[in-house]
Amino acid sequence: MKQDHDLSEKIYGVDRWGKGLITVSPEGEISLNDPAQKSSGSISLPGILHDLEQRGISTPLLLRVSSFLENEIRHLNKSFTDAIERVGYKAPYRGVFPIKVNQQAQVVDRIVEFGRPYDFGLEAGSKPELVIAMAHRLSKDALIVCNGVKDAEFIRLAILSRRLGFNTVIVLESPKEAETVIEVTRELGIDPFLGVRVKLTNQIGGKWQESSGDRSTFGMNTDQLLRVVDRLKEAGLIHCLKLQHSHLGSQVPDVNDVRRATSEACRYFVELTREGAPLSHLDLGGGLGVDYTGEKRSSDNSINYTVEEYCANMVETVAYAMDEAKLAHPVLVTESGRAVVATSSMLVFDVLETTLYDAPDAPEVAMDDHHLVADLAAVKGYLVRDRIQECWNDATFYRDELRALFRRGVVDLRQMARAERIYLSLTAQIKAMAAASDPVGELEEQLEKVADVYHCNFSLFQSLPDVWAIDQLHPIVPLQMLNVKPDRRAILSDITCDSDGKVDQFILADGISPSLPVHSLPEDRPYYLGVFFVGAYQETLGDLHNLFGDTNVVTIDLRADGGFDLLHEQEGDTISEVLSYVEFDPADCVAAFRKMVDEAISEGSVKASERKILMGAYRDSINGYTYYEQPR
Repeated sequence: MKQDHDLSEKIYGVDRWGKGLITVSPEGEISLNDPAQKSSGSISLPGILHDLEQRGISTPLLLRVSSFLENEIRHLNKSFTDAIERVGYKAPYRGVFPIKVNQQAQVVDRIVEFGRPYDFGLEAGSKPELVIAMAHRLSKDALIVCNGVKDAEFIRLAILSRRLGFNTVIVLESPKEAETVIEVTRELGIDPFLGVRVKLTNQIGGKWQESSGDRSTFGMNTDQLLRVVDRLKEAGLIHCLKLQHSHLGSQVPDVNDVRRATSEACRYFVELTREGAPLSHLDLGGGLGVDYTGEKRSSDNSINYTVEEYCANMVETVAYAMDEAKLAHPVLVTESGRAVVATSSMLVFDVLETTLYDAPDAPEVAMDDHHLVADLAAVKGYLVRDRIQECWNDATFYRDELRALFRRGVVDLRQMARAERIYLSLTAQIKAMAAASDPVGELEEQLEKVADVYHCNFSLFQSLPDVWAIDQLHPIVPLQMLNVKPDRRAILSDITCDSDGKVDQFILADGISPSLPVHSLPEDRPYYLGVFFVGAYQETLGDLHNLFGDTNVVTIDLRADGGFDLLHEQEGDTISEVLSYVEFDPADCVAAFRKMVDEAISEGSVKASERKILMGAYRDSINGYTYYEQPR
């Protein structure tokens, strides 16, 4: 096959969305690069998989790259610091990571470690997340921001944490919650660090626009806000109100929305200060997006700004508003989760088999075949580039007519099989001819409907739930042969027994496509695909459809010499483990199966010598991986 080192960019646009973290080597393999060690060589992702396979760690697996996570935290904090210095802003930035975005211990632990030099904290939206946050030694100036609905137990723990030096902020979501805080504060005799969540009227665009504006779920309107302020004054706790939280939105695609929402948040900050609230912190929530497609435009899966521009717009807007109101600059807080963790994880899996919607040759028409079979075969005789649409129309018409005749019993099974094979052979020729002439319009759309199906070793519902639920796009590319022109186009089908378990939207260099350019499967080695930027939400939201559990998980760190260190391995769920998740006791299952085997032996339908084989097979399965396991 002819090799072309520029193919990957022409087809998959890796350089466009890869952020320099993901690149393609001259050998046509996806490579990982540590941006903090620009002089070091890149490392082949297929090479990493081969190394892990030698260690007994197989696909499918979730690969976390610690170096990428550290890079994003450094980049975010440096961008805010640079903007603060350039603008002359007179207060620091104190970011927090929302634990809900990725609650895995290996991720949270490293965020705390990498964030410590920047006083980077955590956001907790529930009691379990607060427990996680309080189990970490944060820097003395880092924040724990508590959002969401809070009962007395949640509030009590948050206030008590102050005794250990935690800067734990209780963000009041409603007047009712304020009453609970007042009661618990009186009980404990400890002043809390309070915030109020203000519901902004400005609605951002994008997929999560409903998380902003008047109809957003959390936050208080102006009437509720003033009731809370007055109640805190009455209770003698107004001095504890130091933070205003105004959530800008999620995955905000347009930087102008960031500026407008920040400006509105500042207006509330100024007015609350005039009402007597001694505010010192302005929390502008989430919103910093990820450019999944690399398009650099305002759309559901892209953003039209850089991290630097996001930070600069925010700092400039707040500085201007505070200077105009003659107020001290508040400590800036954001709750960037997706932008911090998305790039650090990737899902890797192998292709198990294919369903090809074409055939290399056509059978001869039999003497007693229906005349439509001969008519279908005759299309090949006038298949030329100028008549390609006509030939496709004719072939599809004859095939559909023959299917109707088969349903009525006029055409038998063997005739139908020959007709289908002839049709698939014509499809192959039409696809090849169309690929050389760049078809447009109806033919292009019709050919997409006969893309191949590549059956892959993963569960969409477990590992990529947002792809199924909300049509989230992630970059997906083959990990090898990227310097060889793909000879097929396919959609991806997962291993679940569900027709929804498929991926049929792909990010390519020329836009979003309903099929992915792929290669014919090599006979002597696995064919791997990678799904990138899956570090946000996917691990926690995944479910047990068909009882496919968590995949193997590996955390690595990239070395300066172009190698990698294996930092952590978490074996994927066994069948025994997923059975326990759905209230089956594995021991009871084994006992029930053993009883059936013994009864079968007593009845004479199973030989006693087969008992060991049957029980061994059952035990091996119950202790095995839930995914397809290649023979070793």
